[in-house]
Amino acid sequence: MRKLIVLATVGFVAQLVDGSLGMGYGATSSSLLVLAGLTPVAASASVHFSELGTNIASGLSHWRLRNVDWPVVARIAGPGAVGAFVGATVLSALSTDWAKPIMSMILALLGLYIIVRFVIGIRPQLKKRLTLRFLAPLGLFAGFVDATGGGGWGPVATPALLSGGRLEPRKVIGSVDTSEFAVSAAASLGFLIGIGVSGIYWAYAIALLVGGLVAAPLAALLVRAAPAHLLGVAVGGLIVLTNVRVLFGTFDVSESARIPTYLAIVVITVASLYVAAQRARRQAAAASAEAALESVNA
Repeated sequence: MRKLIVLATVGFVAQLVDGSLGMGYGATSSSLLVLAGLTPVAASASVHFSELGTNIASGLSHWRLRNVDWPVVARIAGPGAVGAFVGATVLSALSTDWAKPIMSMILALLGLYIIVRFVIGIRPQLKKRLTLRFLAPLGLFAGFVDATGGGGWGPVATPALLSGGRLEPRKVIGSVDTSEFAVSAAASLGFLIGIGVSGIYWAYAIALLVGGLVAAPLAALLVRAAPAHLLGVAVGGLIVLTNVRVLFGTFDVSESARIPTYLAIVVITVASLYVAAQRARRQAAAASAEAALESVNA
């Protein structure tokens, strides 16, 4: 019971992060499940089944707040589902000895990518609408990474859409979260075919789902006010640290090498938080000065 309560809390925090950043639920939850001893395929399957409920709740919340661009959802969800089904099939076919380090490596790289994305920062400039030629390959790749890594739809799709500058940030996050239901459903089907019903930890999936359902409506509101640059860097650092620990355990890395590496990850994360905060302050000051100048000229 204690473990289920902890998992429900993990689901709550992961969905709060995911709904406000457009990324993080799968990567955070899968990292902790693998760390707790689940096989990669069982962890990814459990997370994706829990996401079926959280995706619906999150999508409805974003829809009510008008954070969803439905043409984008229509163009990216289908390819994402195809990629997720293929990814789930591939992961189900891998042996545990191969799957664990591969999954942890993918998740660690995703965590690093999240840190870099929020440290560098993206300031969108709205351009023409997103096309199927751009969205279909993006969805296919993001769906495959999501299923094989236990997470990755948001970390891959959200920055790509933001960097294009063709959609305002809140609609990027809302559209990515809403389209993720199709990805989770396809991945879940792939895992059911690959490992069967008995291979899924249903209690874990339900615990994650309960926590996520509570957080979903709060996250849709948080997206308008959350300090995304700080939250993103912190989550990225946690994902990197967790999966590096799993990799070290898999390859029996000595304790003398582990501790300096863990400390280095913490130091890099703290430094990245500082850099991201400073960049956000400079951008806010520049925007304020520009608004004041426009007011004077008017």
